[in-house]
Amino acid sequence: MKKAILILVLILSISCYSQTGNDTLKSIKLDELVINPLKHLQSKRKIAQQVESISQKEIEFQNSPTSADLLANTGKLTIQKSQQGGGSPVIRGFEASRILLLVDGVRMNNLIYRAGHLQNILTVDKNMLEKVDVLFGPSSTIYGSDALGGAIYLQTKAAKLFTENGSKKISGNALVNYSGVNQGKSIHFDLNFPGTKWASLSSVSFNDYGDLKMGRTKNGSNDYFGERPFYVETINGVDQMVANDNKYVQKYTGYKQYDFMQKILFQQSTSTRHSLNIQYSTTSDIPRYDRLTEVTSNGNLKYSEWKYGPQKRFLSIYKLSNDNLFNKTNMNINLSYQNIEESRINRNFGSTNEKSRIEKVTVLALNSDFNTKVGNGNLIYGVDVYNDNLNSSAFKKDIITGVQSALDTRYPDGKNSTVRAEGYLSFSNDINPKTSYSISARGGYTTLKSTIDNNYFNLPYTSIKQNNFIYSGALGLVNNPSKDIKVAFNLASAFRVPNIDDLSKIFESSPGTLIVPNENLKPEKSVTADLNITFWHGSRFQFENVFFITKLYDAIQTDIFTFNGQSTIEYEGETSLVLANQNQGEGHLAGYSSVLKTYITKSIVFVGTFNFTHGRIHNSTGIYPLDHIAPINGKVGFNYESKKANVELYMLYNGKKDVSEYSPSGEDNLQYATSKGAPSWQTYNIKGAFNLFKNATVFAGIENIFDIQYRTFSSGINAPGRNLYIGTKYNF
Repeated sequence: MKKAILILVLILSISCYSQTGNDTLKSIKLDELVINPLKHLQSKRKIAQQVESISQKEIEFQNSPTSADLLANTGKLTIQKSQQGGGSPVIRGFEASRILLLVDGVRMNNLIYRAGHLQNILTVDKNMLEKVDVLFGPSSTIYGSDALGGAIYLQTKAAKLFTENGSKKISGNALVNYSGVNQGKSIHFDLNFPGTKWASLSSVSFNDYGDLKMGRTKNGSNDYFGERPFYVETINGVDQMVANDNKYVQKYTGYKQYDFMQKILFQQSTSTRHSLNIQYSTTSDIPRYDRLTEVTSNGNLKYSEWKYGPQKRFLSIYKLSNDNLFNKTNMNINLSYQNIEESRINRNFGSTNEKSRIEKVTVLALNSDFNTKVGNGNLIYGVDVYNDNLNSSAFKKDIITGVQSALDTRYPDGKNSTVRAEGYLSFSNDINPKTSYSISARGGYTTLKSTIDNNYFNLPYTSIKQNNFIYSGALGLVNNPSKDIKVAFNLASAFRVPNIDDLSKIFESSPGTLIVPNENLKPEKSVTADLNITFWHGSRFQFENVFFITKLYDAIQTDIFTFNGQSTIEYEGETSLVLANQNQGEGHLAGYSSVLKTYITKSIVFVGTFNFTHGRIHNSTGIYPLDHIAPINGKVGFNYESKKANVELYMLYNGKKDVSEYSPSGEDNLQYATSKGAPSWQTYNIKGAFNLFKNATVFAGIENIFDIQYRTFSSGINAPGRNLYIGTKYNF
């Protein structure tokens, strides 16, 4: 089988190479890359912060199942997974609520974004995206709380007027795709109706993924790991452990997802635009696979059910923009409303009590930014106001009788809200033709209120209140001593204000441990220094190197705690060790990343990436590894592009994570790793896009060619085995 696959790879490579006469050279020119980490388009050559941009063409080519998988395929950051329907990005050793997610300029992070592992990026359909910008390092000064490790800016497709749409009366895209590793079926359709003053864009996607197959081939000298020999079936209300007829199929990992988007644009005048952006995403129940594989001391599976209920996200944005307000000032004002619902449903093996905990979040927000010239410089400033509200409820139901009864909630069951009001400004200018600088600052005030109606655990308080002044700043210097060299230095601070999840949740982190509220938390803060040195040789060679050091203050870590004077507590029939989120001294992180791009021939480019991060936490008891620190990782490959074909042959790789490097907090999920930690792994992959017919593109590829069995760091589910996929896109 391996020989057959290698022959196929060779044939594809030769076939593509034979078309070099029709190729279109894609030069390496930093000047041409424009991004908007400062909320307005800017040349990458003048930006001090490290940024990775993913174009719509690359999004379609990668053919990733989700937006999270798309990020992992860049080779510049890693993804943690607890189930197939998820994906938690890790940037520079920060994850979940320490990374800010934004969609069309509106922050997705809300008052229940947790610090462990998050799958919320799943709710942004990759087929709706026009571009993704990943900002590495502190981004709080521009975007606010949570952006300690960076920010991920997801920009959806825009409605286009007649003059912007190539004078087409109607345009759109239709995509279909099938992947063998999970019998995955994907359908997407978008349609743009342009006018001279009005435009409408409609988008709909459907994804149906079956149970995920893991690799069958032993990973080097490592033991086989993660097979699914048994699963639970419930027959007439009785749970039974059933032998899996294929232990490489991860039983109960499939799910469905539906995504809709509608945009309406009105051009009031040459300088003024109004737009309405409505997005809705929902899923079927998504099994929490890692929990479904946990076993008790007697060898039985612990849970008969553990799943997330439908993950629902509704977003509505009204945007007013004017690019000539006064003194040639550009203005953008966003009014947005979000409604998010998520739930957790579980039932212990042999129990008839099914427990459901439901969280409903609403977010109202006002975002404004202005961009104006001050002398030869550029001034950006604005105000952000957010009001988050949470309703947390719970019940348990007997699956035999259908009788429901009360249950303790994940968060306080009274009123829960946060309010943030912040202002920021950023000024950039040229010192001389080769050197530029930028300086920015943010300040504001946040409040949090949480009340408990039903005090199930006899907490010594029934309400929590917090008020925090927050601030951050950044200074960037960029020098281009020649057209072939860029040297950039960036010094920036960031902050993360504790939210309801940090302060108030009661949660079983892992079997035998219980996290309880701690009302004495303070905001986390960080200071990071970056040095970026990039070399070019004309348009054929680029070598980017980024070094960073981060100091983390008042780091929030989960650690041993006492609750009403006790270090253990009975929770759901089990004696559990009491833990709580606490500010624990100082942390430090340091790392290095590099990207090498060079043309081997006129049409074949080599691309290699490498990422290394090291992190430690210093507290009163000693020095320990920080959580979420991924092992060395990256991507190496070759890409061929012509007018008719685009083919990529590449390897994704991860180093090993020794058990001694795991954080004692438990967030690294050592219980789902091997006895020695996380083994190293490499996968080999080939992907192609072929323009066989006018306006039609065929996508095909083989991922994990050698069917290697592995699990990404901190994950509770094995990665996909060999995946053959095929799809097509038709644009009109």
